[in-house]
Amino acid sequence: MPINESDVKWIEPPRMGLLERLYLPAIWQGLQTTVKHMFGPKVTVQFPEQRPVMPPNYRGVHRLNRDEKGRVKCVACYMCSTACPAHCIDIVAAPAPASWNDREKYPETFVIDELRCIYCGMCEEACPVEAIELTGLYDLTGLSREQMIYDKTKLLAVFDATKDAEPMRYGTPPALPPPV
Repeated sequence: MPINESDVKWIEPPRMGLLERLYLPAIWQGLQTTVKHMFGPKVTVQFPEQRPVMPPNYRGVHRLNRDEKGRVKCVACYMCSTACPAHCIDIVAAPAPASWNDREKYPETFVIDELRCIYCGMCEEACPVEAIELTGLYDLTGLSREQMIYDKTKLLAVFDATKDAEPMRYGTPPALPPPV
């Protein structure tokens, strides 16, 4: 279908005034921003001498929780690795020792690639036994990619380092009152 010339609406480009051609309004706005930053409140934190205050719901480095007997709490159900949108969790399950009568499996290896992780918390939400948590640790550094891949030993070490400062968020739920 051909387009009629009468159906087309022609738009004129906006005309710039003398001040706009000289960039004076833009320069004025830039000077206002500079003055606001010079004399306004300071927001820069001198890290590492000053530590930033993180919000209570901050999601940092992962940790693998231990149960009351000191064993890894994970039951190798693969729910966290299935829920992970970044596919950064790798678990290899093994049959639990005969003395562990409360579970069938445990993670022989549990690996999280912290560089690939997007820290969304889906693994934490998916875990049925609260075995994995995100801590408030934010200064995650490494000199190589291999140092940023956290295995079960590193994840349990994070738990040992943070268990007193950050107790488990979930713990044992309180008993419900009997129905009336």
